[in-house]
Amino acid sequence: MVNVKEVPANMFIEELAKYLKENVKSVRPPEWALFVKTGPHKERVPDNTDWWYLRAASVLRKLYVSGEPVGVGTLRNVYGGLKRRGSAPPHFRKSGSSIIRHVLHQLEAAGLVVKVGRRGRTLSPSGKSLMDSIASEVFKKLVESRPELSKYG
Repeated sequence: MVNVKEVPANMFIEELAKYLKENVKSVRPPEWALFVKTGPHKERVPDNTDWWYLRAASVLRKLYVSGEPVGVGTLRNVYGGLKRRGSAPPHFRKSGSSIIRHVLHQLEAAGLVVKVGRRGRTLSPSGKSLMDSIASEVFKKLVESRPELSKYG
C-alpha cells in the first residue's frame, strides 16, 4: 500500500487541493483571502487564485508527515521565510497565523483534523484514509508515465 510519504509532494498536494476544492464544502477561502499576503516576509499577494486550497492541502500533508500533534506556532515557522530589508541583511519572519488558524478550523469542520488537548492538531482516521487513497491515485498516475515504478506499488 502506497502512502503519502512515497509519492512526490508537489503532485500529491495538487491532487489533494483539487479534491478539497471539488468535494469538501467546508474548506472555502474567506472574502479577505484575495487581498492578503501569506506572511510579513512576502511582498505581494499569491498569484494563484486557488492558493487557499493548496495551503490547506499542504497543512494536511505536514500533519500526516509529522505523525504527532502540530500547533499553529510550528506551522508559522514552517511557512515563514526571509524578509528582504533592502541593503540590511535579511531576517527570518514567521508566517501569519490567521490563515493557518482558519484553514485548521475548516479542516476540523470537515472532519479531517482533530484537536489533541493543548498539544495541537493531528489527522483524524478519515483524514488519514482520504490522504492514503489520494496518494495511491497519484502513484497510479506516476506509474502510467514511468512503468518501471510499478514494482513498488
